[in-house]
Amino acid sequence: MNTKHYAHWPPGLPYQLIAPATSVYQNLHISTLRYPDKPALIFYDSILTYRQLNDEVLALAGYLQQVCGVKKGDRVLLNMQNSVQFVISFYAILRADAMVVPVNPMLMKDELVHYVDDSGAKAAIVAQEVLPRLIGLLKPSHLQHIIVSTYSDYLISETSLTVPEFVRAPADVPQQAGIVAWKNALAANLAPTEHGAGPDDLACMPYTSGTTGHPKGCIHTHSSVMFNIAASPVWTGAAVPNQVALAVLPFFHVTGMQSVMNVTIYCGGTLVILPRWDRDVAGQLITRYAVTNWTLVPSMMIDFLSNPRLEQYNISKLTRVSGGGAAMPAAIAQKLLDLTGQVYMEGYGLSETMAPSHVNPPQRMKQQCLGIPVFNVDARVVDPATGKEVAQGEQGEIWIHGPQVFKGYWNDPKKTEDAFAELDGKRFFRSGDLGYIDEDGFFFFTDRLKRMINASGFKVWPAEVESMMYQHPAIQDCCIIGTHDEYRGETVKAVIVKKANATLTDEDIMFWAHRKMAAYKVPRVVEFVDALPKSATGKVMWRTLQEQELSKKKI
Repeated sequence: MNTKHYAHWPPGLPYQLIAPATSVYQNLHISTLRYPDKPALIFYDSILTYRQLNDEVLALAGYLQQVCGVKKGDRVLLNMQNSVQFVISFYAILRADAMVVPVNPMLMKDELVHYVDDSGAKAAIVAQEVLPRLIGLLKPSHLQHIIVSTYSDYLISETSLTVPEFVRAPADVPQQAGIVAWKNALAANLAPTEHGAGPDDLACMPYTSGTTGHPKGCIHTHSSVMFNIAASPVWTGAAVPNQVALAVLPFFHVTGMQSVMNVTIYCGGTLVILPRWDRDVAGQLITRYAVTNWTLVPSMMIDFLSNPRLEQYNISKLTRVSGGGAAMPAAIAQKLLDLTGQVYMEGYGLSETMAPSHVNPPQRMKQQCLGIPVFNVDARVVDPATGKEVAQGEQGEIWIHGPQVFKGYWNDPKKTEDAFAELDGKRFFRSGDLGYIDEDGFFFFTDRLKRMINASGFKVWPAEVESMMYQHPAIQDCCIIGTHDEYRGETVKAVIVKKANATLTDEDIMFWAHRKMAAYKVPRVVEFVDALPKSATGKVMWRTLQEQELSKKKI
């Protein structure tokens, strides 16, 4: 085990951390006891206190148990945008001793069939706009109950903020067997049974797409979910109830769920909820509520800092800006530093690790860097072919052993077996991500195991080229993919979004790139587009672009 990173460990903190041996729901219960009248959630200027939040959690948990028949270990789908109802639903499912199955609200009916069938969920809590895609999946022997939320139910105060139409939409829930409106479920005011879930019981099952086949459910217990909830605020020094977090990363994704929603509730802080990214509303909320913590993906910050109205917003109260999923371009990180004095804190994690396994130490943050393994984590860089550790500085697959690692893939023992390997007597999760460790023990990401471009025998890692391309002053967004080349077999293609009013040609790009990187990395093909395809979490969907390119002519 490489321990060089201990020289850069956050001062005063132990290498090992003891996490609470309680259920995740207990975090809300304890914060309610401590701060009953403190704002827990702010939704377009409407406020819910901790006491109100917990009361509604208990009412919904009672309905799930007494009407929907949800029992310990049952799975409940949760399918909606960031909202008051998402937070209530998440904790109500846990309070009912059941397992949360968070679902991307952008998924269509044919995609949702797999989530319903594979998880075996008997109940679902969904947003009104999602209902038409799930209503046909009600089955007497399977999915039997759907609770339908209407976002506008929680718009209880006047607001000058721009509220999207889908949030303002009035209630429109059909009268049909198996379907109940959110308000009616809570109005029943049914009390839940005594809370029985413990650290080893099922808690949450996010699905991960992987590279092939159907999405796979990642099995997490209260213990694996709890560890990062407890560890993250200790690592960052933000374990205080004064924190105000802008909650714009999707809660259905582990980063938004853990690093924003669950950590804030654990600390007794306030969540300022934004269902979808809007740079102007984000700026207004940061200003209005003196937001201190903002976890994001780089595309959000790129858009936020390019806003011509940026100077109208007061972002001086930000004390931590962090994220992951992709490296923050150096030029954007520098602009953030110049404006706020904040160094962007990068981290690394997956659905299988319930958010971070690596984070940059607050006092020693490297840019475009995953950071170092956090408390209790043993991480290695291993040759995926031999299963042996590579030398410092050499590239290999990142393997992770720690308390936040999932138990396996739901209903898929073969993929579970393939996802783990033994090294030095420990069971490691094979991340499928390639990286290396520098001389200080910091981890760096190079690319996905299957994303490498082979140009005449030279290995090109797209993420590295993308990072360099962002240094071009006229590039707004960029994705690097492989394309067919008669001579080289495969070569580098850049799909680029130009900044507004920028004049740029493919020859300009190639000439510029030749001065910045080795010739074999230079894009030989350039395509300009209006926008790159992105997931709900703001990540560039490089696989979509790569598949489109492959469909033109097989590489």
